Amino acid sequence: MTDSQTDTVVQLSGVSKVFEGRGQKAARVEALSGIDLSVRRGEFISLIGPSGCGKSTLLRIVGDLIGVSDGTVMVNGKLAREARLAREYGMVFQAPVLFDWRTVQRNVELPLEIIGRPKQEREARAREMLALVELGDFAGHHPWQLSGGMQQRAAIARALALDPAILLMDEPFGALDEMTRERMNLELLRIWERTATTVIFVTHSIPEAVFLSTRVVVMSARPGRITKIVPIDLPRHRDVETREMEHYFELVTEVRESLRGSEGEAVDPRRVAAEGLSA
Repeated sequence: MTDSQTDTVVQLSGVSKVFEGRGQKAARVEALSGIDLSVRRGEFISLIGPSGCGKSTLLRIVGDLIGVSDGTVMVNGKLAREARLAREYGMVFQAPVLFDWRTVQRNVELPLEIIGRPKQEREARAREMLALVELGDFAGHHPWQLSGGMQQRAAIARALALDPAILLMDEPFGALDEMTRERMNLELLRIWERTATTVIFVTHSIPEAVFLSTRVVVMSARPGRITKIVPIDLPRHRDVETREMEHYFELVTEVRESLRGSEGEAVDPRRVAAEGLSA
């Protein structure tokens, strides 16, 4: 086995997904077709494409929330279902999905509580994660007492509580105002740098995808296919000044032009697979 293979966290091979309609008038929907993608350990991958192209479907397939119609999904050398049962994922969605009757600390403890970790251990881990997302002073608050950005930070802390190999994020900042969103981007990069967790991130924002990622995966309109993979060769440490760099704007333009050309583009799966492995 080569070094690149042992360093691969997620391997998608020929992944397709069809949602079969129920009833005579229900339409059959081909959501994804022929997805090949390799994600290396410690990468930050953003999925971007037109609305309805299957970005979230692909994320849920990686996390074994839904199954494939064809193809294989391997995570850390295991089938996706085995990786899920081994709790190798952390998931953050657009809505924080925190329980209002539990304190912030107890929300972060929840996954540890579910798997039966001792009280002292889960309390210590929750405090550690809340400190990581800079919410240590709010451990005793309830979610309804926090701002939207703070609630998402609590959701990230909860997702990281089990020290997952992969963090799956489905438009986690989509409902936030622009200024809060930019601050959350900085927070997420800081957390990613400290934890070295592999991140797969769904977004509709081209600037956000470029600012956060090591690679941006551009998808076509439904059925979703990978039309291009754009390496983001910005410095790993990024801050507000990164958004003023000329090369940042060049990369934003490259992703935007790739998106414009993604509708109806004929795709050579061999080319995309080669980009996915060598970029």
